[in-house]
Formats: sequence, structure tokens, C-alpha cells
Amino acid sequence: MQKGKPAKKYSQAGRLHRIIRLLETRRDMTLDELAEECDVDRRTIHRDLNAVEEAGYTLTSEWLQGKKTYSFLTKSRNIPPITLSLNQLMSLYLLRSLGVHLTGTPFQAEVEELFRTITSVLPDRYAAHLERIARVSLPILRGARDYSSASKHLEELQRALLHQYRLRLSYAKQGLKETESYEVDPYTLVFHKGGIYLLGYAHNRKAMRLFALERVRGIEVTRHRFEIPADYEPEKHFSSAFGLVSDSPMKVKVRFSPEIAPTIQERVWMPGQKLMSDTEGRLTVEFEAAGEMELVSWILSYGAHAEVLEPPELRREVKNQVRDMREYYRGKDKKQEKGDKRHV
Repeated sequence: MQKGKPAKKYSQAGRLHRIIRLLETRRDMTLDELAEECDVDRRTIHRDLNAVEEAGYTLTSEWLQGKKTYSFLTKSRNIPPITLSLNQLMSLYLLRSLGVHLTGTPFQAEVEELFRTITSVLPDRYAAHLERIARVSLPILRGARDYSSASKHLEELQRALLHQYRLRLSYAKQGLKETESYEVDPYTLVFHKGGIYLLGYAHNRKAMRLFALERVRGIEVTRHRFEIPADYEPEKHFSSAFGLVSDSPMKVKVRFSPEIAPTIQERVWMPGQKLMSDTEGRLTVEFEAAGEMELVSWILSYGAHAEVLEPPELRREVKNQVRDMREYYRGKDKKQEKGDKRHV
């Protein structure tokens, strides 16, 4: 057993269930690795593997680096055919359209392959509906991420996520050409505003880190497997964040003009938000959130229709941004006016 790893005690049924799960998610496991995972000896694991085969799973073995490893053959177990209703197909095509931000990644290619497989087994009576069903949803995405520089590394990332392998990551910081190296346990893919991020534990930083996939410059998957902590919940990492930044939360209060109050009222901006209307038709939204610059960007997107009431530091930052923009455009306009006069 690994040092410091808590002992696991399983019944035979529990062991078989765990062995099946391990072999479905982690290919090429040795007897020693399986024995360590289940806290039993090699002979017991050997008997358990025989029982797994008797249950209908086809095992394959091969020698890798001098060690015999075990895996399941692809589609080894008989799976009953899946039938889909037209409503279910429509929902699947809706999900497919929402995955437009996967463009340029191996994930998109696999989604397309999945739909080709679905199409190949559909009853003839559904075939005529497919083209129309494919058009029931239309995603519109502006500012799509460019994954071309990272796409060749993402298959390795998939493997690390599926098999819980630690990886070495070469990562370019925003706006910089130089890369930094991280040793990461990859936990979760996070999707936000058309971007894909990796959330994981960075060992050389001793903290959770978030990595934008388009800035990945290299991935090396190690053979070191990790366990996700039992209390890990990715939602908690972003519970106080207005976007992705999880720093110190602040009490935010923003007042919106009557013109856009109905639009603001129709949405949930943060859990636990409070909405208050006044006699003039203005709407005040109050909540707690972290991520000052993401909050500033949101507020500025409504221009003169949004006024920060609290906290004072957020109000100052919005005012500073407005002042800087005003001075920038005034300077540009003056230069333009001078240029126009010279050409008269």
C-alpha cells in the first residue's frame, strides 16, 4: 500500500465492482496495482479476475515494460440496444449544438462520431426527421477560443482525466510567450463563456489552479495515479465567484434603470441574491460575490443604466474605468481633429 493511504476493506462483491470500475476507467493495470487498490494479495485478485470474466466481461492482457497488464476489450460486454424517441433525439441535438465551443478539440470529433453512430442504428422511420431535428437549435458564439495550438495535447489530457494520471503541464501565462511548468492532478473540465478550463491540484504550487486549455503548450502524462479527495466538489471552488476568480467575496449592490430593470429581474446572477424595486421603477440587485474585474466588466456592459452603490472600492474602480475611457476617447478625438485641420 502507498504510504499514508487509508486501508480499503471490501467484500468479494465490493471488490468485483471496484475492479470492474478500475478496468473500465484505467487501462493496463497490473496484478500488483489491482491488489494495492483493493488491499488484498495477488492470488485473491487473480481469483477475482476469473469471476469478472465469468460475469460476462472479456479481459485482455499484454506485457508492458516487463509487467503483465490487464484491460477490458472495447465493447467487451453485451450491451442491449438503446432506443431513442424523437423528443430524446431533439434533446441530444440541442446538447450537441451547445457544444459549439468544443470546436478544434478532440472532444468535438468524438461528439460527431457519437452522432454518426446514433444515425447508423436509427430506424428508417426516423431518418427523414434528422435534418429538421438538427436545425431546431442554433448556437451563436462570438469570441470563440482558438484551440489550434493546444489541440494536439488535449488527447493526452483526456487520458489523464479518464485514468486519473498525474500530468506535467507546460503552460503559457496570459500575454506572455514564456511558459511555466506545473505538476497537476487533473480533476475537472470547467466550461465558462465559451472557454474550456482545467481545474486541478498543482503540486509545485500546493494549491488548486485553473488552466485555460488554449494556453497549454505541452502535456506529459505520468504513470502516477492519484485519488480525488472524498470531499472535493468543484461547485464549491466557484461558489462565491461571479465568474472564475475566487478571491475575497464582497457585498455588491447595483441599481439599474427602469429601461433594463425587467431584463435584469429575469435572471439569477448569484445564489441568494435580493431584488428590490423602488417607486421610480429602478431595480437594485444585492448579492455577495468575488472577482472584482469580472464584476466591473458586467456593470460597464450596461453603461449609464447601472450604478454601483456598494462596496465603495467597486464603485471607485468603475468610476476610474469610465474616466480612463473618457480621457482616451477625448485624446483620440483631438488628434483626429488636428489631422482633419491639416488636410483642409
